[in-house]
Amino acid sequence: MITLKGDSIYLRPLEPQDLEFIYSIENDENIWEVSNTQTPYSRFLIKQYLENAHQDIYEAKQLRLAICQDEDFPAIGLIDLFDFDPRNNRAGIGIVIQKEENQRKNVGSEALGLLIKYSFYNLNLHQLYANIGVQNVASLALFTKFGFKKIGIKKDWILYHNRYHDEAIYQLINKQI
Repeated sequence: MITLKGDSIYLRPLEPQDLEFIYSIENDENIWEVSNTQTPYSRFLIKQYLENAHQDIYEAKQLRLAICQDEDFPAIGLIDLFDFDPRNNRAGIGIVIQKEENQRKNVGSEALGLLIKYSFYNLNLHQLYANIGVQNVASLALFTKFGFKKIGIKKDWILYHNRYHDEAIYQLINKQI
């Protein structure tokens, strides 16, 4: 899996031992704003999800990979392709790094770069898109660093803390195809 290995991190498929990590991320209310989640997930549901995580992206229409720093396997984040559309060669992309100390180590940047390369050269996608809250300065900087362009604003799109927030949609076109 050289394609998904960078200088300091690698991306790997989900494993059964990721249950507690995914459980902690999915139930972290601080992340719900960006993940569009409103209710907690049970360990049972996450276990079922992990049992089906082996499905091919063409079957599941999504791909979730664990972001890891070393070979002893613990995940520090997740990066996803979602709404995979093989007919139109596009997918949404999202990323979450769990702990703040890992968010300042270029981990997200390296992971995003690896998944963009994989998406364009292995999956032959024509475009990727990201939905990013306009107040999420770190994500805006990360995605624009890789050439994502803002193509629109969804007004009052996210209700968070009893206030509506705008969400921007960013797009990256694969110019190689």
